[in-house]
Amino acid sequence: MMTEQDLQQLRAHKWHLDGNPVRTLEQARDFISDVGFCVMYPERTLQAVPSFMGAFAGSPERLPDSKHAFADPRAQEATELMIRLLRERSAYEMNLFPGTDLVVSASLFPYFHSLVADANPKATPRVRTQGARVSPLAVDVFNAIQKNGAASKDGLRQLVSRELSDAALDRALGELWSILKIVRVDYRENQGTFWDVLYRWSPGVVKEALDISEPEAISALLSKFLESAGAATQDEIEALFSHLTSRSKVREAINALLSARELSFVGAGPKTLIRLSPVPEPRRRING
Repeated sequence: MMTEQDLQQLRAHKWHLDGNPVRTLEQARDFISDVGFCVMYPERTLQAVPSFMGAFAGSPERLPDSKHAFADPRAQEATELMIRLLRERSAYEMNLFPGTDLVVSASLFPYFHSLVADANPKATPRVRTQGARVSPLAVDVFNAIQKNGAASKDGLRQLVSRELSDAALDRALGELWSILKIVRVDYRENQGTFWDVLYRWSPGVVKEALDISEPEAISALLSKFLESAGAATQDEIEALFSHLTSRSKVREAINALLSARELSFVGAGPKTLIRLSPVPEPRRRING
């Protein structure tokens, strides 16, 4: 059995919400490696996923969401720290969820890539890739970045069209980012965000991802999620990973891991949760 309090205490410790804030680059590296992935800002619909903002603050109290982050001075400091992780390729960003970005450790990122990106990273994206609509403008933006290197929005206007509005350019960048054709690689105060094609920024990640099967990717991400969350309901698991693949494939992965006894059920009050199976303690040797 596990109580709700047990679960919250486990998460508070794992997610650095217990008065132990993440403030240095080394601490940030260790945190993202430990949890595997986190949202940048707390999201009400993703309560089983840690947030980088929460870890930076060291507390779950009065944390801003993405809409109100501009008014919280801590948010700028947390973002600067996260960008340092991006620059050194210790972490990558994804825009899987509305309202907040996902920050992913370098070791786990190939598994995400294998699920959402196409099989030819250098190819110009087609009008429809992995179910996501890619506009002609997004194709032009991709070709400009691919040919000229990492670019900011102002740089892209010079390369594609000076008449581009912020909204149109943001949509095009979002389309390419959602299928990991491009990633954010830097931010400079006077120039804004810089984007580059992923295969050039991190060729090793792309190469590794192409060798990962879909069931392998789902199982690896699911296991890391439960390691970070402590335990979660099947509905929470399916809702989270439905942003990456179908619920039926998530259920298949859960059932396979349950059959292999890598996952197990645990009661927590009225809820039935799924967790990583505890490692059995070695038997004591009796002498004599």
